[in-house]
Amino acid sequence: MNLSLVGLALTATSAFAEVDVAGSSGIETRYFLQDPAYEGQERAQMSLFVEPEIYTDWNEGSDSLLFKPFARFDEQDDERTHYDIRELQWLHIGETWESRVGISKVFWGQTESLHLVDIINQTDMVESIDGEDKLGQPMINLNTYGDWGRFSAYVLPYFRERTFPGLEGRLRPPLPILDDNVRYESDDEERHVDYALRWQNSIGDWEVGLSYFDGTTREPEVNLTVNPETASIYIESYYAQIEQVGVDLLKVQGSWLLKFEGIYRSGQSEDFTAAVAGFERTTVGVLGTSHDLGVLMEYQYDERENNYFATGQNDLMVGLRWIWNDIDGTEVLTGFIQDLDDTQTYNAFIEASSRMTDNWRWKVDGYFFSSDDPDDTYFVMRRDDHIQVSLEYFF
Repeated sequence: MNLSLVGLALTATSAFAEVDVAGSSGIETRYFLQDPAYEGQERAQMSLFVEPEIYTDWNEGSDSLLFKPFARFDEQDDERTHYDIRELQWLHIGETWESRVGISKVFWGQTESLHLVDIINQTDMVESIDGEDKLGQPMINLNTYGDWGRFSAYVLPYFRERTFPGLEGRLRPPLPILDDNVRYESDDEERHVDYALRWQNSIGDWEVGLSYFDGTTREPEVNLTVNPETASIYIESYYAQIEQVGVDLLKVQGSWLLKFEGIYRSGQSEDFTAAVAGFERTTVGVLGTSHDLGVLMEYQYDERENNYFATGQNDLMVGLRWIWNDIDGTEVLTGFIQDLDDTQTYNAFIEASSRMTDNWRWKVDGYFFSSDDPDDTYFVMRRDDHIQVSLEYFF
């Protein structure tokens, strides 16, 4: 999208509305605890990132424009050096409806360890292994709401391919998944128009969400392929046309949160069902302090076998969420996920963050993997345990 159009739109609205500029930037360092598995990789990896945010509104807040670009510059992995428009949207709010047009981000889901129903935006895998970072998705979105709940409809006119680490990047299979090795089921390829619907409502103590998606899968199938001319082997990404039905539930019962997400997907090499269910129980003022301590447990199920992205086939996650309740917003989340079919296959994570001043924040993330099964996803990352430290400035 031509960025001059953004400037024109913002200039036009600034004649009668204030433009707010905010955002964040920072430096990040990854240190891997083991020597690399493949040639060209390093144990340390440093990068810089910036994510400004430009916002303006008019018509007493009924209309607004948001522009949120993102860029990262990585010293080691050329594929991780990238830029993206996370959001560039016009939002209009009516009495019982609202519309979004442009590039936006949408999140669906309730559980902690997996977000099965979250299918609108593509995952930006070069950002983090946890799958939380998403690429901006072009869309036309209409939402209506009333006593019966909230109904959302999406038209998605352009598809975003998933990003993957490059040759010199860590957290990748023996052969990299390259951008030029891509096939689509649809002849329209990335210009295939996708559709999605979602209804959500509060029913008693339950938050209920039902969703439907029809279009290009956000989760490609990856296969080893031989080039007949050169006899070289490479990994090919294949994006099929799918239909997916999803359900997500959340119940608040005192200090307990009961969570569930489930999907049924058809159209790929195998139709399948997947689900994740569990709870989070929070103790307020643990041991007489101002801290809150949450205990999490979730069970993951997926019918697929030997699928690179089906990591939670029969797994159990246990975790702790420690909230300081201080002015710095200090939080720590830890988790351990055990494969119930193989005691040697597991992974663990820790995420911690706190503000140092009104403008500065530190973050420390750690990810650890173990597997002795060559068919398991974590086998290719068994030497990629790492600590990630970042220092962020908010402006």
